[in-house]
Amino acid sequence: MTPLVLLPGMMCDGRLFGPQIAALGLNRAMHLAPIGGHATTAELARDVLAHAPPRFALAGLSMGGIVAMEIIHQAPERVERLALLDTNPRAELPEVQARRAPQIEKAENGRLREVMRDEMKPNYLFEGPEKQRILDLCMDMAMDLGPKVFMRQSLALRDRPDRQETLRHLRVPTLLLCGAEDRLCPVERHHLLHDLIPGSRLEVVPNAAHLPTLEQPDATNAALARWLEE
Repeated sequence: MTPLVLLPGMMCDGRLFGPQIAALGLNRAMHLAPIGGHATTAELARDVLAHAPPRFALAGLSMGGIVAMEIIHQAPERVERLALLDTNPRAELPEVQARRAPQIEKAENGRLREVMRDEMKPNYLFEGPEKQRILDLCMDMAMDLGPKVFMRQSLALRDRPDRQETLRHLRVPTLLLCGAEDRLCPVERHHLLHDLIPGSRLEVVPNAAHLPTLEQPDATNAALARWLEE
């Protein structure tokens, strides 16, 4: 059975995929690949490839999806199927790039919690009953990773290349999944992905925003299970 490599979003660790690992990892090898050790998506992708199985299924959420697209660019022959969750194939917009330096400076000066609380976490989640619990988990993950990872990931996102042309040539079973209420990577961005990738399948998860793996784990697990069986 093909092993599954999971790539978490910015300032997240394996806890982002806790429900998926529990549901899908009973009879499948699961590899959680950290993406905080380098300041470019190219280096991050090379690091993942250096430690991944020879061939694998690949799923990435948000920044994890961006690194997954870089992996497809570097080594398409190693990826048997791809799942892109709540992500963006485009290079970063100048107005978003401009916000990175002040955030990095705050994080380096001991204000990472403030950046996460005021500038990032409010944009993540759907207004549901589990929102506070998931926000608390996001904060725990971010603070455990720390300001150096925040700095490297911010630079990698800021300077990432556009990977739309790479996706036009993709020919593996591909799932595109997003929360219906995602404001960071909205549904229309995933329609773009769907148009770019021949034969891809798009699933929009109700009552979820940027982190459907935690907000609606059952629906996300079901979509991933269908994708793995294609």
